[in-house]
Amino acid sequence: MKRALVAALALTAVVAAACGTGGRESIVDKDSLVIAVRSDIPSVGFRKPDGTFEGFDVDVARYVAGRLGKSFKLIPVLAGDREKVLLQGRADLVLATYTISMDRKAKVLFAGPYHISYQDILTRPDDRVDDVRELKGRRICAVEGSNAAERVVEERSVAAKLVPFKDYASCLSALKNRQVDAVTTNDVILAGLADQDGSGLRLANAQFNEQRTGVGLRKDDVPGCEAVNRAITDMYQDGTAGKLLHKWFDKAGLNLTNIAVPQFEGCS
Repeated sequence: MKRALVAALALTAVVAAACGTGGRESIVDKDSLVIAVRSDIPSVGFRKPDGTFEGFDVDVARYVAGRLGKSFKLIPVLAGDREKVLLQGRADLVLATYTISMDRKAKVLFAGPYHISYQDILTRPDDRVDDVRELKGRRICAVEGSNAAERVVEERSVAAKLVPFKDYASCLSALKNRQVDAVTTNDVILAGLADQDGSGLRLANAQFNEQRTGVGLRKDDVPGCEAVNRAITDMYQDGTAGKLLHKWFDKAGLNLTNIAVPQFEGCS
């Protein structure tokens, strides 16, 4: 009897440990998911006055959750908090213009990418910039949690001056108020900002630095990552990806001639 009790207690301890930080359940085992999306980027992830969300990333989140057969709740996240909401367990998935990079992969797992875009440059209508090299000596907006501005300096060796701001709405105001000379990040983000602003801000179409936008998951959730990859594949094969890209970015004039399934990173 005593041995049975000890064995039962030992088994309980093992189960409890598995349910702790290192063994939290996969998203495939949950009935409902919490998905973090941007709230500050028009056409990508934007919170409307009524509190609901809209945009390309938001529609992709809905599609993925539907394919997984899960109900879901959307929460807002800024660029600087994307790792944090996953590490703290406040979100199960992050679809928030989350560019895949080696330093980020050390902290979280990425499914996808679900979209390939390019870095571009947004300027005032009276200031023409056609190439990333023309940012030398200019002030460019550096959004907290985004590495786009740093990539101009570090990867392209352009001696631009980085001016930090919390989010892209602040960057846009700074650009129009001449506190900075340019904003640089994913072309879809810049297209959404320019389209909503309507003041004639100029997109350079410089197309440099390929941006691989992925779905962030907790580092150990390999089954969840594989399930999301299957959903992304379905999204491209059934034509939904193309429809969503045209829905949100046709007006911005982005080149959507060839829409192919991106090459996945792998869930390891």
